[in-house]
Amino acid sequence: MSKTIALAVVLVAASLSAPSTVRAAVSATAQASAPLTAADVAPFVGDWALALEGPNGPGAFTLSVKMDKDKPTAELASEVMGKQPITDIAKADKTLALSYSFTWEGNPVDAVIKLTPAPDGKTSAHIDFAGGAYVMTGTATKKETVK
Repeated sequence: MSKTIALAVVLVAASLSAPSTVRAAVSATAQASAPLTAADVAPFVGDWALALEGPNGPGAFTLSVKMDKDKPTAELASEVMGKQPITDIAKADKTLALSYSFTWEGNPVDAVIKLTPAPDGKTSAHIDFAGGAYVMTGTATKKETVK
């Protein structure tokens, strides 16, 4: 079974059998705190390469974070899933949480991306699909901007 098919089976099964609480938790966090400012999001603005590992092996994603007027927005892209727009963004302590939903084989799947800077200058990345049914962890590397 290919990694893509295995991931699809896990995600579809999880989305059909588990309640969708991940987006609600991130939304509640965002609503409980003040709206994010440009200063809150500044360390995360830019293009990121996510190198993650999950139960079915490695996965590569590109994440772009920006401020659109006074609101943070993002877009996640991968070969398998295409581009996913993200507008539900919250920050807890130093971690930026980006919540979104996508359709996989006709079924909705909730996901949360977390980026956490470490004291050593590295940033850890974590994607939780379908309320923990499939989790990928690894690193996020900010791409250099051309000056």
